[in-house]
Amino acid sequence: MEDLNKDACPHHHGNEPKENPRRNFLKQTSLLTAVALTPGVAVKAAENHLDEAVAAVFEKMPLHVEINGVNQSLSIEPRVTLLDLLREQLHLTGTKKGCDYGQCGACTVHVDGHRVNSCLTLAMTVDGKKVTTIEGLANGDELHPMQEAFIKHDGFQCGYCTPGQIMSAVACIREGHANSEAEIREYMSGNICRCGAYPNIVNAIQEVKAGGQQV
Repeated sequence: MEDLNKDACPHHHGNEPKENPRRNFLKQTSLLTAVALTPGVAVKAAENHLDEAVAAVFEKMPLHVEINGVNQSLSIEPRVTLLDLLREQLHLTGTKKGCDYGQCGACTVHVDGHRVNSCLTLAMTVDGKKVTTIEGLANGDELHPMQEAFIKHDGFQCGYCTPGQIMSAVACIREGHANSEAEIREYMSGNICRCGAYPNIVNAIQEVKAGGQQV
């Protein structure tokens, strides 16, 4: 009796693989049917994705920026935000993506000493400038006074908003807006803490302000 599995296993009984006309016919028919049934819109979309990928290569622009004391020479697309550049290309993930609409402050970084929402800042606009993220705030293993104060006063719970809170808190003192609890709350209002650690955050800022440490 003929072995029905002979075609399915090319090494059965040492035989070489053979062409299966029926199987090839079914494959070809299925492929042609799939192409015939593919909507023109889908085909056009596939072409557009290819065009975008090719365009992205030619659209990249040079960017020279100092990040946390390190000079960076990069090639980026003009539409890339500073937040995505930091997180996706430079792997500085301390800066958090919260709302991505500039409403929560989790993405706060310093550009030439001034705080900005990196999710609303195009990376190309920081060309030739100095950017500081939460990773660059400490001096090696020595924490920044604001980082130490946040730990001391439990200025965080889940910790997701903490990098942005600390960067904003440092800027708040530098800007001269930490002279009272009310003023601190006003100028820190752009940073949302969903855990509600606001009183502790205010206490941390007040301690650093009173201590007169260089921030």
